[in-house]
Amino acid sequence: MAATAATTTGATSALVKKAGASGDGEIEQLRFITPEQAWNVVGAYGSPVYVYDLATLQSRANQFLSVPNPYGLTVRYAAKAWTSKAVLELFNSMGLWFDVASGNEAKRVINAGVDPSHVQMSSQELPSDFGELFTSGVRINLCSLDQIRRFGESPAIVALRASRGAAGVEVGIRINPGIGSGGTNTTNTGGPSASFGVWYALLPDAVALATQYGLVFRTVHMHIGSGSDPTIWIKAVNLTIGFIEQYFPDCTTIDVGGGYKVARMSYENATDIMKCGREVSALLVQFAQKTGRKLYLEMEPGTYLVANAGCTISKIQDIVSTEKDCDAGHVFLKLDTGMTSVLRPMLYGAQHPLVVVPQKVVPDPNTMEYVVVGHDCESGDLLTPAPSNPEELKPRLMQEATIGDLCVIEATGAYCSSMSTAHYNSFTEAPEVMLTGKGPSDFVLIRKAQSLSDLWANELSFH
Repeated sequence: MAATAATTTGATSALVKKAGASGDGEIEQLRFITPEQAWNVVGAYGSPVYVYDLATLQSRANQFLSVPNPYGLTVRYAAKAWTSKAVLELFNSMGLWFDVASGNEAKRVINAGVDPSHVQMSSQELPSDFGELFTSGVRINLCSLDQIRRFGESPAIVALRASRGAAGVEVGIRINPGIGSGGTNTTNTGGPSASFGVWYALLPDAVALATQYGLVFRTVHMHIGSGSDPTIWIKAVNLTIGFIEQYFPDCTTIDVGGGYKVARMSYENATDIMKCGREVSALLVQFAQKTGRKLYLEMEPGTYLVANAGCTISKIQDIVSTEKDCDAGHVFLKLDTGMTSVLRPMLYGAQHPLVVVPQKVVPDPNTMEYVVVGHDCESGDLLTPAPSNPEELKPRLMQEATIGDLCVIEATGAYCSSMSTAHYNSFTEAPEVMLTGKGPSDFVLIRKAQSLSDLWANELSFH
């Protein structure tokens, strides 16, 4: 950190460095938006504002659609990553199908024009109207023994089973293969510490219930975490194939989930999805040679498609210091956003690139270490935590900033807009903008800013 206090104008301190002068950190750069575009977007819609890049979204989707597969592939976008209508319409037009995590999410996707038969739901909470969703064409993966019971006993399913006779009702099952892997402990959705899916040792019970209720498991689904280790992931796929052979003779589709790691920070490595496709293909061919069964492949990318296609533009609204007479002090950049737009750092200790866009171009800018915080009255509203430790401050080397400069939070396309804590401290939801080209004004509004009156629109007086 700097050895002397910074003023609210970002004055140079004793440890201010010229960019590139130190090997103790790397200054992150803008990914897709230009400084001119950033200022123009803020001029048009204010800050904070989410911005997404159309070209990156299209490129990532096309990349996944070309993943190697031996017997057919459906790419399902994990809609919970970012659920705005614009991205749902875009991916639908490109031939992607969809995975949703709740009944409301299913309705939201269908409202965007998606055919219900292109929607699959794997939910921690089976919605009360699941029968209506299922009969409309939504495929449901049952995620617990009780979900199997509830599904089998539902009047809608009983009636459907009666109409189909011996054919039974085709449905999917999500299993927990016994192992998991996530970028952090809180993004691990497999293994004994995760409640997601039917535990592998209970699969005989699941099969017995399915037989009792006349259900046929056509799809076997697994998802072991977000940001998972590819080595553990392929091991989980292999285990799942083994369970299909042992317990699910009617299964025709294996859904290997999502969670493919992306490189948000410049020093991170992303999952090689082509390599994953080749390795899964080899397992499926081996299974076919052994059993004569050619399993159709489904994959559910969310983060991989949208994370690096989005950024959040904020404004530096204050700079404060605790360094005077204190060796443990810091210089803090206070943004006009935080957990109300980008929750991941506070929740997971997630790392996001932070890029200062100055009001005036500086040819050879100085750098400083900053702790970057949000605008909420919450000590945990932190944009620069230590990796995987949201309670530890981790100063970040950045271009020297002044009040009024922009700070672009990169890699916020996934689990930011859809997982924000907007309304805390009565802050409203930020607008969303899509970049359509490289020109200074090549952007369109895809979600309006929420008005303040929307916050209390549903509130009623007590007297």
